[in-house]
Amino acid sequence: MKHFSFILFTFGIALILQSCGSGTDIPVSKEPQMMKLSAPVTVNTSDSTVIELGDYFLYPNKIDSFFTDNSLNARITKDSLQMVLHPGEHSIPLLSELKVWSKGFAYSLLLERSQKIHYRFGFDPGNKKYKKVQIAGQMNDWNPGAGPMFLKEGKWYTDLHLFPGKYQYKIICDGKWASDKNNPDSVSNNSGGFNSQLTLGNLNSPGLPALYTVKADGKKLILGLKNKADTIFVLWENHFLDSRFWKHDSSGIQISVPKTAGSFERSFIRAWAVNKTGISNEILVPLKSGKVITDASKLTRTDREAMILYFMMVDRFRDGKKENNAPIIDKDIDPKVNYMGGDIYGITKSIDEGYFTKLGVNTLWISPITQNPLKGYNEFPAPHRKFSGYHGYWPITLTTVDTRFGTADELHQLVNDAHGKGLNIVLDFVSHHAHQEYAVFKAHPDWITVLDLPKKRKNIRLFDENRLTTWFDIFLPTFDLTRPEVTEMVSDSATFWIREYNIDGFRHDAAKHVPENYWRVLTKKLTQQVVIPQGRQVYQIGETFGSRELIKSYINPGMLDAQFEFNLYWDAKNTFAQDYTSFRDLNYSLQQSFSYFGEHNLMGNITGNQDMPRFISFAGGALGFSEDATEAGWKRDVEVKDTVGYRKLASLMAFNMTIPGIPVIYYGDEYGMAGAADPDNRRMMKFDSLNTHEKNLLATTSKLANMRHTSMPLIYGDFNTIKVSEKVYIYIRSYFDKAVIVIFNKDKKSKKIEFDIPERFVNSVFLSNFENQISLKKGKASLILNGNSFELLSN
Repeated sequence: MKHFSFILFTFGIALILQSCGSGTDIPVSKEPQMMKLSAPVTVNTSDSTVIELGDYFLYPNKIDSFFTDNSLNARITKDSLQMVLHPGEHSIPLLSELKVWSKGFAYSLLLERSQKIHYRFGFDPGNKKYKKVQIAGQMNDWNPGAGPMFLKEGKWYTDLHLFPGKYQYKIICDGKWASDKNNPDSVSNNSGGFNSQLTLGNLNSPGLPALYTVKADGKKLILGLKNKADTIFVLWENHFLDSRFWKHDSSGIQISVPKTAGSFERSFIRAWAVNKTGISNEILVPLKSGKVITDASKLTRTDREAMILYFMMVDRFRDGKKENNAPIIDKDIDPKVNYMGGDIYGITKSIDEGYFTKLGVNTLWISPITQNPLKGYNEFPAPHRKFSGYHGYWPITLTTVDTRFGTADELHQLVNDAHGKGLNIVLDFVSHHAHQEYAVFKAHPDWITVLDLPKKRKNIRLFDENRLTTWFDIFLPTFDLTRPEVTEMVSDSATFWIREYNIDGFRHDAAKHVPENYWRVLTKKLTQQVVIPQGRQVYQIGETFGSRELIKSYINPGMLDAQFEFNLYWDAKNTFAQDYTSFRDLNYSLQQSFSYFGEHNLMGNITGNQDMPRFISFAGGALGFSEDATEAGWKRDVEVKDTVGYRKLASLMAFNMTIPGIPVIYYGDEYGMAGAADPDNRRMMKFDSLNTHEKNLLATTSKLANMRHTSMPLIYGDFNTIKVSEKVYIYIRSYFDKAVIVIFNKDKKSKKIEFDIPERFVNSVFLSNFENQISLKKGKASLILNGNSFELLSN
C-alpha cells in the first residue's frame, strides 16, 4: 500500500479524478505528453542508470513529480533533461513501475532489472610470452580495441559484463588472431573457419511465466497464463491499469478497456507477468475506438506492426522515362556501376499497375533520391575501381531530387498514388556524410570530421576503431554532428522530405556511425512538426551492423523505432541455405532477438539487401560461403546453380513472413534474382521472361505476403515453439481463438512430421495452405513434408 498511500498524500487531486464516475476511466491530457509506446527500460544493478527524459516525454521540464520502487533512489537533474536512478539497499525487482506526473497527469514506465552477468574471462598462453593480448567477438562487436586483457600470474584476464547467451570470439595475441586453445567449444563462422564460443548464464528457464490471448469481446478481453506469476502488469498505452480494470481468477486475466480509449482511433493494451524465474513475453492487443481488433481488415497502412516492406534501388527497378536517362560517359566506369535508367516514374507506373498490391506488400522503401555527382570517382581501397553514384548514397545536395531519377512533381505523384493504393513510402536518407562536391563543405570546411590521422593513416572505413568519425571513402566527408549547427542543418534537411512530400518514414543509412544526440534532435523535430500537428506516424528504421546490445541502444521512443535484425538474418541465411546448420541455432537466435527487442518489435527481417550477396546464390550453390563474394561478382557470372535454391529462398521468405517483426523483401528476391556482392547484387529488375522456378517462387512470395497482412495471428499473435530439431522447426502464432502453425523441413528428403497441437487448440480444425495432407487425431498432427519446404496450417 505504500505506493498508493504516497499518491493519495501527495497527489490527492489526481487520485480523486481517477476515482470519479464509473471508476473505469483514466484521465488523459488533451495535449500529448509522451512520445510513443515505451518498452521496459533496463536498470543497472551495480551502477547508476541515466534515463534521457526527452526520449520518453515531450516536455521534460513539465514533469511535476515521480515515484518508483523503494529499491531505487531517483532524482531529476537540474536541467530537467535526465533522471538518474541509483540502486538502494533493497534488491531491485525484475520488473517495476516508474510513475511520472506531467502537467498533473500520470504516466508509467516499466523498469526491468538488468540481467547482465559479471564474468572474469581468462586465457592461459601456456609457455608462450606475449606483450599484448585482446579478445574480440560478439561481446564487443569484434573490436580488439574494446577487449584489452591484463596479465596476472602468467595468465591474461578481462572482466566482462554480458547478458546470458552465447558469444563467438577470437583471441588476438600480439596482433595475431586465433581460436582459444583452452576452450573446446567452437562453432563454424560460415566462412570456412571456426570461432571459439563462450556460453554464459542459464539459457533454459522452464518455470518462466507465459501469457497468451484467450478471448475478446468488444471492450473486454481475457488473457491466459502458463506457470504461476507473482506480479502482473497491465497497461493501456503508457498508463498503468490497477485492480479497477482487471482481475485474475480461474478463467484467466480479465481486462476491461478504459472508457478513455474510446476517444482514440488506435491504442493498445499491453501486459507482462513476472515470477522468480523471470519476465514473461509481452502481450500487445490493438484497439479501435476502445474495442479489441480481431479482424485484420480493420487495420490500415498506418498500423506499423502490419507493414511489409519492399526495398528497391531506384536506378535498378524500372525505367519509366527514357528522356531522363543520363549514364556517365567514362570508359573507366563499368556498366555494372553506371546508371541503368530506373526512375521515380517507373516506380509510380508499377504502383498504378498494381504490382505491389498483387505482391502483398504495403510499404515501399526507396533508395536515396537526392542529387548525386555527375561524374565518377575511384574508391579508396584497392583495386581503386571507378564508380558512379547510381545508388544515391553520395549526395551533393540534401533537399533536391536527382535529375536522373525525376522531378519534385513526379515524387509528389508517386507518394499520392502510393497512398491511394494503401501503400506507405519510406525514404532512404543519408545523415552521416555527403559528397565532397556538397557546396556547404566549401563554405564550412570545419563541419566535417578529421581525415588525416597520426602515422600517415587515413580515417577511412575504420568502422569500429573510429565509429563516429570515420569516412566511408576519400571523397565522402563525414558530418561533424557533435556541432549543434551541423545537427540542425542535417536534421532540418531530413524533416523537409517528410513535410514537403508527405513521406511516411525513413530508412537511415549507417545509423551506428551517427551520434545518438542527432537521432534525438531529428525525432523531436518530426514529432513536433509532423506527428502531433498532422496526427500521423513517421516510421524510422536504422542500419547498424553489430551486436544486438549496440543495435538496441538506438531504439526508443525518442530515437529510432527499429533497426534491421542483421544478426537474425545471418543465422536464418546459414540455417536455410546450408544443409548442416541446425534449426536449433535459428530458434536460439530468434529467442535472443525477443529478449533484446521484445516479442512485438518493429525490427526489419530481411531477405537480403544492397550490401550483401543474394541469398539464392548461396542457397543455389553458385557462391561459396568462404569465397570473396565481391570479386566473384566482378570475375564471373553468378546465377542459380541448383534449383533447390528457389525452395530454400521460399522457406526463408516463409520464416520472415511468420515471425514477429517487419518482413522486408529486397527487390528481385520475390522471384529469386541471383547475384554476388555489391555491385552484382544490384542488377536490373526483371518483370518478364521469368522461368518456371521464378514464377513459382513469385507466386509463393505473393501468397505468403497476402496471408501475412490478412492474419491477426501473424501480425499481433503470441509466439511459441512447438518442436525444434536439426531438420524440423515448428512454431505457432496465436491471437485469441485464431492460430497459424508454421512447419519447416530442411532435410533434402521428404519427411513424416508428427507433433502435438497446443492444448487450447486441440479442438480446432487446421487446414493446409500449401497443399499438404494433414492428419489430426486426438490433439496430434502428422503430415509428410517435401525436402526443403514448409507448410502453414490455419484454423
